[in-house]
Amino acid sequence: LGLIVLIIADFVLAYAQSWGVVFIGVALWGLHLGMTQGLLAAMVADTAPAVLRGSAFGFFNLLSGLSMLVASVLAGLLWDQLGPAFTFYAGAFFCVLALAVMAFKRRKVRMSG
Repeated sequence: LGLIVLIIADFVLAYAQSWGVVFIGVALWGLHLGMTQGLLAAMVADTAPAVLRGSAFGFFNLLSGLSMLVASVLAGLLWDQLGPAFTFYAGAFFCVLALAVMAFKRRKVRMSG
């Protein structure tokens, strides 16, 4: 559900022609973060052994930071070369791709289990 909210936020921001619409897009983006960030932390806490929980959070945050760096560089390049709207469309595309991968994995798990 959080990814769906992010897709909507990306489209709102891609079409934004006024500050009011930008505010709505940013609010949706914040709603997405509120819906997903706690879940990610809970997943790390639930899957890591107690003795390695601190290391698991450190590793998770390291990979998150590196991913954010790569995504930000790509977004900056897209913004400079193709404009802001295309950058948000690309973000929505990556969210749809992530949803498709999750649906495929979930179906695969159901079929094997």
